[in-house]
Amino acid sequence: ISGSFNAETAKQLAIQLSAGALPVDLTVVEERTVGPDLGRDSIQKGVLAMSIGAIFVIGLMVASYGRLGVYAVYALVLNLLMVLGVMALGGFTLTLPGIAGFVLTIGSAVDANVLINERIREESNKRNRKVVSAVETGYREASRAIFDANITNAIAAVLLLNFGSGPIKGFAIVLLIGLISSVFTAVVLTRMWVAGWLRTKRPTKLAL
Repeated sequence: ISGSFNAETAKQLAIQLSAGALPVDLTVVEERTVGPDLGRDSIQKGVLAMSIGAIFVIGLMVASYGRLGVYAVYALVLNLLMVLGVMALGGFTLTLPGIAGFVLTIGSAVDANVLINERIREESNKRNRKVVSAVETGYREASRAIFDANITNAIAAVLLLNFGSGPIKGFAIVLLIGLISSVFTAVVLTRMWVAGWLRTKRPTKLAL
């Protein structure tokens, strides 16, 4: 400690520094040493859970929506690759909270495709629209709900990124990247693929 001190001020400073210190011996009740295996095991289990969930989601989408479900699966795979690519370009590290954001990204992407396909099914089966009209109306109407929901999630992710620290920022970064890529793949890419299929095959009925 540097400064201009005399005997009295030095004594006062010593009293202030020692205030609250109790002359009690430390008794060790329990001592643990945690190695890196714990974190590695958690990450492996997180990746396993994500993989199992993705497999079930892929099976459910294909079984429920047929060709449109296949397009949704393609979009989901591209979505995950885009998130990983952006993280690699940005030099981000995929931590355990990041894996949680990754899983939430899968859920958001699947939710967007479900909204679109269910709206197309409603327009086709209940309102008896033709295939092209049902697809066009389904994408237009579902896109509004998708944008509203993802804007709300994006605001929460930005707030977590600005005010959070450490693992919370990792979760927010993955979530924000995933939200942007999921909207792009679900709304833009699948619509392009479906439009190309309608132009070439000209189906008269959708298997939904």
